[in-house]
Parts: sequence; C-alpha cells; structure tokens
Amino acid sequence: QVQLVESGGGLVQAGGSLRLSCAASGRTFSTYAMGWFRQAPGKEREFVAAITRSGSTTYYADSVKGRFTISRDNAKNTVYLQMNSLKPEDTAVYYCAAGAFAYNLSTMTTVGSWGQGTQVTVSS
Repeated sequence: QVQLVESGGGLVQAGGSLRLSCAASGRTFSTYAMGWFRQAPGKEREFVAAITRSGSTTYYADSVKGRFTISRDNAKNTVYLQMNSLKPEDTAVYYCAAGAFAYNLSTMTTVGSWGQGTQVTVSS
C-alpha cells in the first residue's frame, strides 16, 4: 500500500489561500487515483476532490467547485490541493487518499490508503 503524508495545513483568514501537499512513497504512485477528503468537528468525513492517475480528469464536491484545484506531479510523487477564497466552513482536517479509480473516490466507494490528515482552520 502507498504511504501518504499531508502537509501545508494551518490557520488562514477568510478569503485567503492555502496549498496542501500529499507526499507519497516512491513505489507505484502513478498507478493510483488520488483524492482529498475533509472532516469538520461533529460532521462525517466528506469528499472534496479527486484526480485520475494521469491527471486528465478531476472531480470536485459542489461546495468547493471554482475555489479548489486538485493536481498531481507523478514525477514528484505528490498530489496538491490549491484552496482559494477560503471560507470558515472549510475548516476541517484534510486527508489525502489513494484508490484505484478517481470516480470511486468521489463517491467514497473505494479508498485504499489514507494519510494522517492536516488541520486547516479558516477564521472569519
């Protein structure tokens, strides 16, 4: 299983930007679709964004469309989540995940590996 480590979380004011990174182990990273999920206090974990193995197709939750962008650099074994126009409701622990298909990640059907999570706090 691929090992994932998130970074880039922190405290930011509403309207600001933040970029999360997820570094994967060097073995077979390009064979995995990747995704981002988040879990806010008192809420269930929810899907945020996903990207196919090649990066040709992306999926986004309606709540983040137009504000967040997922991308990947297979040469660096890294997936990113660029978050712009952040809102207080974006506050959550963000998790990186790997799976066989990006679509399945978007529906939370199949998730193979999870990172440890990184806290994102957006102040008003």
